[in-house]
Amino acid sequence: MGNKKEMRSYACYMLVLCLTFIWWFRVTVCSSFSDLEALLKLKDSIKGKEAKHDALQDWKFSSSLSAHCSFSGVTCDQNLRVIALNVTGVPLFGTLPREIGMLDKLENLTISMDNLTGTLPMELSNLTSLKILNVSHNGFSGNFPGNITFRMTKLEVLDAYDNNFNGSLPEEIVQLTELKYLHLGGNYFSGTIPESYSEFQSLEYLCLNANSLTGKIPKSLAKLKMLKELFLGYTNAFDGIPPELGSIESLRLLDLSSSGLSGEIPPSLGNLTNLHTLFLQMNNLSGTLPPQLSSMMSLMSLDLSYNNLTGLIPESFSQLKNLTLMNFFKNNFRGPIPSFVGDLPNLETLQLWENNFSFVLPQNLGGRLQTFILTDNFFDGPIPNGIGECKSLTKIRVANNYLDGPVPPGIFKLPLVTIMELNNNHFNGQLPSVISGDSLGTLTLSNNLFTGRIPPEMKNLRALQALLLDANEFVGEIPGEVFEIPRLTKVNISGNNLTGPIPTTITHCVSLTAVDLSRNMLDGEVPKGMKLLKDLSILNLSRNHISGPVPDEIRFMTSLTTLDLSNNNFTGSIPTGGQFLVFNDKSFYGNPNLCFPHQTSCPSLIYLSTKSHSKTARVKAVVIGIALATAVLLVLVTLHVTRKRKLHRSKAWKLTTFQRLDFKAEDVVECLKEENIIGKGGAGIVYRGSMPNETDIAIKRLVGQGSGRNDYGFKAEIETLGKIRHRNIMRLLGYEPLSLCPPSLAPTATLLQYAYTLKVDEKSDVYSFGVVLLELIVGRKPVGEFGDGVDIVGWVNQTRLELSQPSDAALVLAVVDPRLTEYPLTSVIHMFNIAMMCVKEMGPSRPTMREVVHMLTNPPPQSTTHHNLINL
Repeated sequence: MGNKKEMRSYACYMLVLCLTFIWWFRVTVCSSFSDLEALLKLKDSIKGKEAKHDALQDWKFSSSLSAHCSFSGVTCDQNLRVIALNVTGVPLFGTLPREIGMLDKLENLTISMDNLTGTLPMELSNLTSLKILNVSHNGFSGNFPGNITFRMTKLEVLDAYDNNFNGSLPEEIVQLTELKYLHLGGNYFSGTIPESYSEFQSLEYLCLNANSLTGKIPKSLAKLKMLKELFLGYTNAFDGIPPELGSIESLRLLDLSSSGLSGEIPPSLGNLTNLHTLFLQMNNLSGTLPPQLSSMMSLMSLDLSYNNLTGLIPESFSQLKNLTLMNFFKNNFRGPIPSFVGDLPNLETLQLWENNFSFVLPQNLGGRLQTFILTDNFFDGPIPNGIGECKSLTKIRVANNYLDGPVPPGIFKLPLVTIMELNNNHFNGQLPSVISGDSLGTLTLSNNLFTGRIPPEMKNLRALQALLLDANEFVGEIPGEVFEIPRLTKVNISGNNLTGPIPTTITHCVSLTAVDLSRNMLDGEVPKGMKLLKDLSILNLSRNHISGPVPDEIRFMTSLTTLDLSNNNFTGSIPTGGQFLVFNDKSFYGNPNLCFPHQTSCPSLIYLSTKSHSKTARVKAVVIGIALATAVLLVLVTLHVTRKRKLHRSKAWKLTTFQRLDFKAEDVVECLKEENIIGKGGAGIVYRGSMPNETDIAIKRLVGQGSGRNDYGFKAEIETLGKIRHRNIMRLLGYEPLSLCPPSLAPTATLLQYAYTLKVDEKSDVYSFGVVLLELIVGRKPVGEFGDGVDIVGWVNQTRLELSQPSDAALVLAVVDPRLTEYPLTSVIHMFNIAMMCVKEMGPSRPTMREVVHMLTNPPPQSTTHHNLINL
């Protein structure tokens, strides 16, 4: 009996075990296949039509229980349940489906930078095990559904940055007791910050920047005793800084920049002894700096730029030994730079430009400085010697002050300096003979009192692109070594006391785009070979003693749009044709022995002829014989040319029209006069034309046309343009071999026409197209809005240099038109970078129009994330 009972018990045990295994197996299989099904449905929804074919290509159906655990971005537990899904940086262009709620064991859901759109499904509320929810850098829209978080009791990270959520900030998330990281920035949230946001129990990171929030910053946020980083700035608009924030002792970073703050800086912020970063820039803060801020012993980065702060830098700031960044520029600070600034052991960035600082610079400045910018103040005295010994420096900009004395010689040997601007001061003495530096790209010494010779050692600055030495007292000859610098594009040595000839080495410096040697005492002739400077657009040799003929080869320099040879000793006749069509008489004024094409007689030629008659009779006879032969030949040639010209004239002015016009070719030709010129460029001259029917047109006479060559490609292209009707393209009325006649005077429209029709040959003006792109991005005219002598390109480059932490994103945000509210940041950055490539100073460095079109129509994958510009 006993054995039977034991056998019966054993059989029951095995049955229960078997049933348990079967149940576990069925649950596992069902759950496993449930997750597989959910992932496949998820793929069908998040992968839109615009996604690449190979996106999520390994997400395929399989009969294997564990197949889905090998999907890219998927992590499973030991029961083959999906516990983590991380799909980042894959342009999918789809939407998040409700099937996401089937993955109910998920602990980490990260779908970032995937170009997903639509709304967040309510089924996310089924993910009760979730600890990380990251949907950042997408295009999700609508109100953020805070009620999906009610059952997410374990959630620690909620990141919805850089989407299109709108409405009020979700208050339901306050009940997430484990939440440590909350990022809702870069959206369209409006209204005020809820008072309830002070009730988070574990929050360490709170970012609400780059929204449209208004009102007051809640004082109650001071209750967040575990908060370490607080970001509330950028396009929000708050009333002021609540003093209560100074009681958040755990705070390490406080960013309230660009949030419309007014009033004074609360002294209570000095209680934030753990704070390493305080950003208050780009507000309307006023008053003086509270000395109490010196109690922030951990402070490393302090940015107070672009405010209305006044007064002195407190002496108590000497206690801030950890400071690495001091950005005080664009305020109304006054007085001297305290001597303790030079003793700050970790200081790397010192930017004090555009204030009212004065007196002598501390002589102990140097140390570990990298950025040293003091422009537009009232400093006097010398540059400290320590600056000349500071090998960590990358930028030295002290222009527009009253600094004087010799420049520390070591300043020209610093290995990392990329830009050095000492212009508009009272520096004197000679430049050192030892000059080196592999990084220096811009050297500006203009408008000082430098004397002596220009050192030939300038050639050691191998990265130099701009050399500006104008308005000084340099003497001697221009060293030919200057033009051996391989990347040199801009040279201005005007307004000195230089003598001797123009160095012949100038013709070897093919990267040059602008040369100004005016207002010196240079003599000799213009070196032969200037036509080799194919990218030169500005050449100013005026007010010297240069002699000889005007180089005929200038006719081939098609990039040259500004030429000034006035007030010299040039002789002979001014050549005609080619690029000389671009210049007017002013380019040659003040040369008494130079003959203009419209003069009936040329004194210099008469003088040369008289001189030749004093030779021997034999020579006279030879000359007379040659003259007679030439006369006969001229008569024959004249008859031939006259006949040919009559035939050509009957064809040359045949106006091909694309619609019915009430004027003739003769009416167009009549407008090609000097007084009707409204613009000049490398491609030709633009004239204003008033037709008999009182219609105003623009006439562009292209340089190089009418040379006898048949440009069938150009003709075909023009005929195509005449048939196009588009709001972004100027209507082309007609053409003839020497002119184009569009009815608008706007050069921007002409360039847009080039872009739309994909004109991609060598006739395209890539630089001008880059300017057009900048106009579109910046929303400002190319000239006239940036101060004397500064255009849109110069302004953008200047803005880049003024950024404390330069990057493509930071520069775009600093210059972008605020009306671009619906365009993703990365796409605009991509377009901006193309524009900057087009406007590079060196022509060979610019892309072709074909490359530009390719880049515009084929943005890189990382350029597809959404971000609203106005909220950055």
